[in-house]
Amino acid sequence: MGNRLDGKVCIVTGSGSGMGRACAIEMAAQGGRVLVTDLNEAAMRETADAIAAAGGEADVFRCDLRSGEEIKALMDFTAERFGGIDVLHNNAAVHETDLTEKTSIEELSEDIWDIVYEINLKALWLTTKYAAPYLKKSTLGPAIVNVASTGSFVSYPQAGAYCATKGGVLLLTKATAVDLAPYGIRCNCYCPGAIDTPMLQKYYEAAPDKDAIMSVLTGAHLIPRLGKVEEIAKLACFLASNDSSFINGASYVIDGGTLAWRGMRAAD
Repeated sequence: MGNRLDGKVCIVTGSGSGMGRACAIEMAAQGGRVLVTDLNEAAMRETADAIAAAGGEADVFRCDLRSGEEIKALMDFTAERFGGIDVLHNNAAVHETDLTEKTSIEELSEDIWDIVYEINLKALWLTTKYAAPYLKKSTLGPAIVNVASTGSFVSYPQAGAYCATKGGVLLLTKATAVDLAPYGIRCNCYCPGAIDTPMLQKYYEAAPDKDAIMSVLTGAHLIPRLGKVEEIAKLACFLASNDSSFINGASYVIDGGTLAWRGMRAAD
C-alpha cells in the first residue's frame, strides 16, 4: 500500500474503538500522524498505544462532541501539537438503541433525539467549522472524510433519529464539498453496512436468538458475512489520501451489496 498519508496530520473522532480505532491505526500505518479523540479516555489511550507499538505517531485529546468549545479546543490542540491539520475523519456516531429501549417514532424522547442529532450531525458541522481554518493552510492535500450509512438511503425499524441524521450527513458532505472546494479542501463520505464492531457484538451477545439476529444483520449482504473494520479503514485512508484527488462530494457504499437489491438471503 505504501505511505499514501505520509506526513499528513489526521484527526479521527470516536477512535477509541471499532471502526474509528481501525481507521486511526491504518492511517498511522500509512504514514499519518494521528490525533486520537474519544469521550472514553482509557479507550482512546489504548488506540494511541497500539499506534505507538507499531512504530506510528499519535497523541490523544478527550473531547465531548456535544460541546462546540471542546471541539474548537480539539482543533487548536491538534494544530499546535502537530503543526497543522490535513485530514479530518468524522467517525463518531451514536444510535438511539444504544441509549434507550423506546426508539420508535412515537416513543422516542426529545432528549434522546437531541443526543443523536448533536453527535451524528451537528458535531460534523462543528468539527468542520473549526478545522477549516487549519485545513485551508494545508499544503498536503486537505481532506474531510465523513461516515454516513446505508441508513442514509433507506430506513430501518426503530431508527428514525439515526437514519434522519445519517441522511443529513450525506447532504452535509456535499454542501461542505461545495463551500470548501475553492480552498482545495475535498469532502467525501462512506456508507457502511453491518460491520463487526464491539458495539455490534454487544448487541449480538445480548440477543436471545443469536442465529436469528445474525441472519438479520447479514441477510441483506450479497457477500454473506459481516464487514470488517480493516476493510472500512482501507477505504477511509483512500478518501483521505491524494490518490482520491479528483473525488469530491461523493458517497461510497461499503455494505456487502445491501443496497444493490431488494432481497434477503435465506438463513443458512
